[in-house]
Amino acid sequence: MAVDEKSLRECANAIRFLSIDAVEKAQSGHPGMPMGMADIATVLWREFLQHNPNNPEWANRDRFVVSNGHGSMLLYALLHLTGYPLSLDEIKNFRSLHSQTPGHPEYGETPGVETTTGPLGQGLANAVGLAIAERMLAAEFNRPSLPVIDHYTYVFCGDGCLMEGISHEACSLAATQKLGKLIVFYDDNGISIDGNVEGWFTDDTAKRFEAYDWQVISDIDGHNLQAIREAIEQARANTTQPTLIQCRTHIAYGSPNLADTAKAHGAPLGKDEVANTREHLGWSHTPFDIPENVRSNWDSREEGNKREAQWQELWQQYQQKHPELAARLGRRLAGKLPDDWQTKSNAFIEKTQAENESIATRKASLKCLNTYTAILDELISGSADLSGSNLTLWQDAEVQSADNPAGKYIHYGVREFAMFAIMNGIALHGGFIPSGGTFLVFSDYGRNAIRLSALMKQRVIYVMTHDSIGLGEDGPTHQPIEHLAMLRLTPNVHVWRPCDGVETAVAWQQAIERQDGPAVLALSRQTLPGVMRDETTLSHVARGGYVLKDSQTKPAVILIATGSEVSIALEAYEQLNQQGIATRLVSMPCYRVFMAQSDAYRAQVIPPHVKARVIIEAGATEMWYRLAGSDGIVLGIDSFGASAPGKVLFEHFGLTSGRVCEAAHRVLQTAPTTPIDVE
Repeated sequence: MAVDEKSLRECANAIRFLSIDAVEKAQSGHPGMPMGMADIATVLWREFLQHNPNNPEWANRDRFVVSNGHGSMLLYALLHLTGYPLSLDEIKNFRSLHSQTPGHPEYGETPGVETTTGPLGQGLANAVGLAIAERMLAAEFNRPSLPVIDHYTYVFCGDGCLMEGISHEACSLAATQKLGKLIVFYDDNGISIDGNVEGWFTDDTAKRFEAYDWQVISDIDGHNLQAIREAIEQARANTTQPTLIQCRTHIAYGSPNLADTAKAHGAPLGKDEVANTREHLGWSHTPFDIPENVRSNWDSREEGNKREAQWQELWQQYQQKHPELAARLGRRLAGKLPDDWQTKSNAFIEKTQAENESIATRKASLKCLNTYTAILDELISGSADLSGSNLTLWQDAEVQSADNPAGKYIHYGVREFAMFAIMNGIALHGGFIPSGGTFLVFSDYGRNAIRLSALMKQRVIYVMTHDSIGLGEDGPTHQPIEHLAMLRLTPNVHVWRPCDGVETAVAWQQAIERQDGPAVLALSRQTLPGVMRDETTLSHVARGGYVLKDSQTKPAVILIATGSEVSIALEAYEQLNQQGIATRLVSMPCYRVFMAQSDAYRAQVIPPHVKARVIIEAGATEMWYRLAGSDGIVLGIDSFGASAPGKVLFEHFGLTSGRVCEAAHRVLQTAPTTPIDVE
């Protein structure tokens, strides 16, 4: 529906004043960005964006990401005005408890929000992942005259996003990937929280992006509707380069006294200035009142239905001509695993147990990828320039690139943070289960993206190898100590630290099957012995913690270990039982999954009356005292590592079977098992 320029101005002002009024009512928020970017948003959403407010999950919708997520009211205003199920009452409840309009956009809380943003730069990196996923799916499934996957990814970002280092990582890779359907609007208003950015951000941003090999459309007046329109058309015409549209804007545009000032960035305008702005922009309506003609011009529900109906016709033709492809694409977009997944993955786990191979768990992980990628064509992998160390490049994998967009292995380069955030974008898009590798110690570089995986409940698999001092001579810079604890303390993250090939296979299986959050697979560089299990024991591995070996009588002492330290604990278990001390060995590959089990199951594995407990893990000890109790002993490392061969370091830090036995004897003296028969 064509709308004249005057009406478009009114549409833009509707965004501005919904944002102003919501922030004013909440007495909290960021009005400056929505006021400054309202004109750009109006042209994009009224004239270009392919979406359907009646179906926010339409598979072929354009993706719109507000990377400068503090300006969330701009997005909420757009969603409300175009007809998404976001009521005016929710706008009025901006930043209120349990509202659909939280302070920053949160995926899953608000229909139409594509990703959680606010930590600056990550939304931009998510968008790179969204664009990669769109192109990969299109290359795999589109057929001549049947482009069932064909959409753009649009991003709003500000100075803050481009100051963050992740913007360099992600945008450099986006250019190498030639993501022509990625279009970024840079809100170049020269203002950040501390004031005019000339004091700390003097980059020639246009030249920076040209150096990446982006198409850069510079010096666009962000309040000139025709200039914005022409820039978008130019961006869409370029299919081989991502585009940066550098929009010169005024923060808090329309405010007579606060425009172009940092005061408008993160605080309400104030009653008097709101009135001044209404007068200045000729908006005579009361707070939250949108005239019917403006609402009508914004309402995109009918147009959205038509767009999706046209696509449905294409989809029906596709289903008729390519039924197998259509069924597979539909399954993957729905996030469902193949019907034979459970049978085949279980068979692989049983085969792995039968082989009982001594193997580094990073190598066991590669065997999992070789097997599971043959079952799941949606499982993709990659590495931050450590493919040969992480062992994430499976046999017969095709490398994904601009020239081979259907490939399912991504070389991310030395870009850990961007890799993690891009994987989030790929997962959010749908159709893929992304995994990617680096060293566990480098999880620090991108931990905030792991945190957002967990917050957004995304199925992302982080393959973190070289998980302890066992990596040896590279020394303390490369030896993780606190990392397992930090990751375990992050809500909704499942950290799996397997002790052998079997636990590795189960960890991969559980990570793939989980649909409400990420998994971290902490894997060893060094070879670990295989452990035999009977059928019952094998069935308990997926519960996160289980009795790996038990005494013939009720245990007097319980050893608990993870990963490479299970083999050390196993030696101690055998020695203690030979000494006549009834000892149980518990393997704890995933602490959080174990703690989520029933009280009854946890009591079976670690009976409450057995106070004599020794826990061993080559990492920070503090978190383990919840299981060790006040009487237990935790053997670990609470200092940084050192440079030496792995075996030498385990001796140096006292992580040996002899030390475990000594600890067991000590704990039996101070915390003997009470004679309570609890089964």
